[in-house]
Parts: sequence; structure tokens; C-alpha cells
Amino acid sequence: MRKILLLFTFMFGISVFSQIKVLKNESLVEIGKDNSVGLYKKDDTFTINYQDLNTANLNTFRSFSFKNLNGDVSGLYTMITNGFIDAPESNIILELPNDIIELHYEKNFGQPTVQFIQYINKNRKYVGKSQFLNKKQVDKVFGKSNGKAALYERSAAINNSNSSRPVTNSSSTAASPASSGKTKKTRK
Repeated sequence: MRKILLLFTFMFGISVFSQIKVLKNESLVEIGKDNSVGLYKKDDTFTINYQDLNTANLNTFRSFSFKNLNGDVSGLYTMITNGFIDAPESNIILELPNDIIELHYEKNFGQPTVQFIQYINKNRKYVGKSQFLNKKQVDKVFGKSNGKAALYERSAAINNSNSSRPVTNSSSTAASPASSGKTKKTRK
């Protein structure tokens, strides 16, 4: 009887301490996604996730992040789409706080495509490669086709209007387009 009571107490004690509580991560917003490449936003930090095709294990997902200082997200989108129009002769190299990203352009079946090549922790030994994306897929990833591009454009306007000190862009070398000066009305 003692053993049964001890076993029952032990089982009850485990069930009380082994409860799993699922927390909802509400601050992460998906801007756009196509196949295995996606752009996500958390506060003013943007992250591009992709499935690494450079590894033998196809379940490896990698990401790189940068802040949207001075419209870097729009600048990156513009830089990528300009590469479709006038393909650069070599890879475009971008330095982020933690990684180095190369934009590799190539024609696949006569269509211009771009691939993200990530040097993880700025180390040339650890390389991640995304799938090749065409213009339509890039539009989808950057939220141009679903209307979510306004999320990063709005955060850049908020960052620029609320800053009381000059902002330096150490996050990336993406060219930032000139601000249009237009204000958008928000829906309630």
C-alpha cells in the first residue's frame, strides 16, 4: 500500500511539473514568403530566412537580420530589382552587423534570377545559399504583391521622424532611395 501511495504521489508530482505552456510570439510579422525564402519583421529588425541549399541536410534553415535604418529594406529591394534590369558583372557584396551577404545574379532558363549567399559570422568557411529567385518571387518575399510592403516603409518613416540625433547606417550598405515626403493615412 505504501508503494502504491508513493507511486501515485510521484506520478502526480511529475504531471504537475511537466505542464507545457505555449507562448504566442505576436511581435513577429511575416512580410512575405515564397517557397523557402521569407522576410519577417520584429520591431524595427528585419530577418530573411531561407533554406540552405549548400548543406547536405535539406532541413537546414538559415537567416540574416538587419535594422531598417534610413530605409534599408526598400534600398535592398531596389538594389535587387535593379540587378534584374542591368545584371552586375560580379556579385554585389553587402556587409551586415554579423554576416556578409552576396547577391549572386544568374540567368536560369533565360530569366534573370538572384541568390543570397551568406558568409555566416563574416567567416568565408561557413557559407549558406538560398534558392534562386526571379522578379515575381522577390516581389512576393518583399511584400510588394500582398500589400505588406507598407509595414517596412512605415517603420522607416517612424524611425526617421522620431530620432533626435543623427542616425548612422552601420547595418548594411544597401542604397537607400530618397524619401518621397508623402504621408499615408492609417486605417482604424
